[in-house]
Amino acid sequence: MITLTGSARRSFLQGAAAAGAVAAAGGSLLGNSDTAQAATPPATGAVPFFGKHQSAIVTPPKTPQPQAIIASFDVTAKNRGELTDLFRTLTSRARFLTSGGPAPRSGPQSRGTGLLGNTVVPDGLTVTAGVGASLFDHRFGLAGRKPAELATMHAFAHDHLNPDECHGDLSLQLCANHNDVLLNALRDIQDHTKSAMRLRWSIDGFRPPPRPSGDARDLLGFQDDVADYFIRKAKDGYNQFVWAHPGRPEPAWTAGGTYQVIRIVQFHLDAWERVPEAEQEKIIGRHKASGIPLNGGTNEESPVVYDPAGKVIAFNSHIRLANPKTAKVPAVHIWRRSYAYIRTPHVKGHVEAGHAFICYQSNLRTYVDMQTRLENEMLVPYLNPTGGGYFFALPGVADDRDYFARRLLT
Repeated sequence: MITLTGSARRSFLQGAAAAGAVAAAGGSLLGNSDTAQAATPPATGAVPFFGKHQSAIVTPPKTPQPQAIIASFDVTAKNRGELTDLFRTLTSRARFLTSGGPAPRSGPQSRGTGLLGNTVVPDGLTVTAGVGASLFDHRFGLAGRKPAELATMHAFAHDHLNPDECHGDLSLQLCANHNDVLLNALRDIQDHTKSAMRLRWSIDGFRPPPRPSGDARDLLGFQDDVADYFIRKAKDGYNQFVWAHPGRPEPAWTAGGTYQVIRIVQFHLDAWERVPEAEQEKIIGRHKASGIPLNGGTNEESPVVYDPAGKVIAFNSHIRLANPKTAKVPAVHIWRRSYAYIRTPHVKGHVEAGHAFICYQSNLRTYVDMQTRLENEMLVPYLNPTGGGYFFALPGVADDRDYFARRLLT
C-alpha cells in the first residue's frame, strides 16, 4: 500500500502553499483556464496546478514548453485502495514539483535526485495524467466507469507497432523549459510510486522555436499545429472540440477531461529530403515557408476552402484527407500538442527522428476516423508509426482536498 511519508506529506503541504503563492502573484504567471494568455513560462515560473482542467492541454495555448517527456506506466497496485493511494501520491508529487520548494536530500534514507541543487524550481513544469483502457479491466472494479470511447489503440494500415512502445494503464505528459527539470520530475515520481506502477515506455520530445516566425516546425520542415488556430478563435471552441461531454454515453466523472492520443511516428528523412520542395508542398497541401494552404488564405482560416477538382490541393494530400470538408465529413477539429524526437544511433548509423504526435479531442472517433482516411495519403511512404496509445486525460484537480481520478474512484 502506498502511504505518504513524513517528507511526502511535507512536500504535499509545501506544494499547496507554493501554489497559493503562485495564484496570488498573478501578473507574469499562466492561469489554468481556457482563456489564459499565450506566453512562454519564465525560467523559474510556475504554471498553476489547480483547475477544472489539467495544465499542458490547452494552457499555455500558443507556446507550449519546449521540452517534454511522454511516459506510459503499468499499474502494479493490487487493489482499489492501493490504486487510490497511487493517485493521491502522484497528485502530491505533481503539486510539489510544479510549484517548487526545498529539494529532498539524496541518500539511502531519502528520495532526492540532487539534479536541481538545493531548490526544486518549477521551470514551467506541468504534469498531465491520463488513464488507458487496460486500467478498466477486472483488477479494480472500474469496468462500468470506463469512458465510452476509450479503447486499446489498434494498428492502422502501414503501422509497424512495437509492443514494447505501445499502450499502458497510465500516461504522464511532463513538459518544462529544461530537460533536467523533466528528468528530476520523472525520477521523483517513479521513486515515490515504485510500489504501485512501473515505467512501460517513454520518449523525450522537443519543440523548436518558430523559424522565422509563426508556429514551430516539425522535422519535415513544415509548420506544426497550424490547424489549431480555429479552436483558439472559435466561440467556446475548447468546450466544443476538446473537453469531453459528460452525460450519455460518457460517465459523469469525465467532466473536465479529454481523450488523449499519442502516436510515435518515425520520419524517413533521407527519402523526404530528396523530394523537391514543390512536391513536398503538394503532399502536405501547404506552402512550406509560410504554412499557408496552397490555394491561399491564412493559417487562421479553418477549414480551408478546397478547389473542387483537386488540382491545387490534391484529394490525397495530408490536409485534405485529414479534414475533407465534404457533405459526408464535416469540418474536423482536434487539438494538437506534439513534440519532435531524435534517437541516435539507429540501424546502420542513421539518425532516427520523428514526431511524438499528441492530440486531444472531445471524442476518440474524431481521431480514429481521421487517421483511417490518412491511410491513403501521399505522405505514407515517409512515415513509420511505431508506438503510442489512447488514454483519457483526467479532469483537473480542483483544490488541496482533491486528487487525480478522485471522481473515478469514489
